[in-house]
Parts: sequence; C-alpha cells; structure tokens
Amino acid sequence: MAIRVLHVATGNVGRIALSQLIEDPRFELAGLVVSGPEKVGRDAGELAGLDVVTGVAATDDLDAALAGRPDCTVYCALGETRLSGALADIRKILASGSDVVASSPVPLIYPWGVLPSRMIAPVEDACRAGGTSIFVTGVDPGWVNDLLPFAIAGTCQRVEQVRCSEIADYATYDGGPVIFDFMGFGRPPGDVPKMFEPGMLAASWGVSLRMLARGFGFELDEITEWFELEPAPEAFDVAAGRIPAGGVAAMRFEVRGLVGGKEVLVIDHTTRLRGDLRPDWPQPAQDGGSYRVEIVGEPSYRVDVCPTSDRGDHNYAAIAAGAGRIVNSIPDVVAAPPGLRTPLDLPFNTAHGVFATTLPR
Repeated sequence: MAIRVLHVATGNVGRIALSQLIEDPRFELAGLVVSGPEKVGRDAGELAGLDVVTGVAATDDLDAALAGRPDCTVYCALGETRLSGALADIRKILASGSDVVASSPVPLIYPWGVLPSRMIAPVEDACRAGGTSIFVTGVDPGWVNDLLPFAIAGTCQRVEQVRCSEIADYATYDGGPVIFDFMGFGRPPGDVPKMFEPGMLAASWGVSLRMLARGFGFELDEITEWFELEPAPEAFDVAAGRIPAGGVAAMRFEVRGLVGGKEVLVIDHTTRLRGDLRPDWPQPAQDGGSYRVEIVGEPSYRVDVCPTSDRGDHNYAAIAAGAGRIVNSIPDVVAAPPGLRTPLDLPFNTAHGVFATTLPR
C-alpha cells in the first residue's frame, strides 16, 4: 500500500521533492501546503512542473491539510531565516500523528550540543505525543557530510582527518532569501550577514561534525569557524539579482572540529557567483560545482562527486540530490520508533524502490 504523504513548500527543494512524490508509486500525495497566495488552489502537478493533473489543490492551511491524517509529511519550507516558525510547524506536524522528513530546520539534523535543550525537548515531546519520528537531511549539511565519509572511512585501517568540501558557482541559484539575506552576497564585506554571525556556522554545519564524531566513536573538544569574503570587481547580474561593485561575490568558510588541538573533522565551502573570482581557492572537479571528501589515513582518499541532471545544471542536480535523499528516506522514517532520527539510527538506504528496473515502464 502506498504511503500517504503531505507535502509542504514548493521552493527550490520542495518543487523537486514534490515531483518525485507524484511520480513515485511508493507514495500517494495526500495534500500540498504552500505559503504564496498566488499558488493556492493550483494543482500539485502544475506546481511541480509536471504535465499531469493530480487532483490535489494547494492550500495555505496546514491545520486543514493535517486533518487528512497523512502518514508522513515532507517539509521543505525555508528554515534558515525563520527558525522559530519552522520549529513550530514541525512540532505541530509531529504531534498530529504524521512522521516528518525535512530539509529544515538544519540544526535538527543532529541537534545535541548545538541547540539548547529547551529547543530540543519540545520536538521530542511532540514525537512522543504523536508517536512519530523526524529525519532532517540534505546535501551539505547532509549526505556529503555523513553517508559518504562513513562509507569511505569504513575501508581505512587508520583515519587522521576527514575533510568534506562543497565547491560551487551559485550564479544560477535563484534563491534570493538564501543568497542575499542569509549568506550576504551583494553586501559590503563589512556588513556581516546572519550566516557569519558568531556561532552560526557551527550551528548550521557543526551538526554534521558532531554526528561524524559520534559515528567515528569520539567527541570533539571544540568547533571553530573561519571565513573569507571577496568583493565584486564590478557590478554584474546573477539569477537571484544584481551584485553591485564592491559587494560580496565569492566566499570561503571552514567549520573545524578539534580534538587535542588538532583539526580532525573539517567542512570546507567555496562559493562563487563568478568562476574567475579567487582562482587560488579550491576549484571544482567539473564546471560549475562539485563535492569532495578527502581522508588522510591509511589508505588516504580524495573522492570528487560531480552531480549532473537531465533537467538542469549543477545547482539543480545538487538540489535534486538533497530532495531525493529526503523522499527516499520516507519508508524508513515511517517504520522507525518515535523520536529524532539521524543516519546513525536509520538503515542504510540502497535505492530500493527507485532503481530503474523496479519502476513502471
């Protein structure tokens, strides 16, 4: 029997996740919640960019959608700029009796040691009240920082350091609230955005470092942050808007997990809005962008991951990878015991149900 799924939000991640929910026979779309008034009443197929009519009309009423008693909810609403609102939504969904798989809020990937207990406890209480579980994931933070390094390091005799990198050109990414409001592109370098406020990098990516440490069997002594910004030499346009001369047009940051003063786990991000900026920073393994996992040990590794898609460029492919991880986790999350779940709790996903030979022709 198909799993009945409520879907929330049709932004960059949500639209792709919604298309899989519609096309994948493992799931039945039980409802669709949107935030923009211009989307209310429109068919889910149209909002997913598919040439199908599902008969499911979008609503902006989460309570009404939950009254349909979905088995699981895919939550893809923006959490970076509305953490309190996203947490409130999550608690409501869980308490209603619906499991949750989500792209946000990111700290729920592994909140222990990152969020205060007063923010974690209400989510756990909602899970107990509804008999539900929640799993938050994505690309980075997400599978590039957990499944991939665990799988590679599992072949080593000794591991001294793990470094996970995203190296990408975001010029074609049209998520204005993330690009401008959260990341701070286009601002003067001295105008620090939310992402670079003290502790924010550790809260956003430190979740992955703490989970890696737990999986590897040790605890981190501390997590440190570092970033560098590069201004635009002249004004230019990107998908999200205009970058003025002197506004931030490239950035690099590292979030470092230390044990005994040594950097043992590192997340390294290089993000450009133009490929010619800061050629001395790391370069992707394919045009536009790639991910990289480097392990110093015996043996040592450098593994480059180059996502591509028939439906879009490298940015689309990366988002699709995160959406796929979310949707494909639904059966395991529905089967899991109540509570906050992480990759350390769930079975290894083997693409069961999505491999080409198992899909209808």
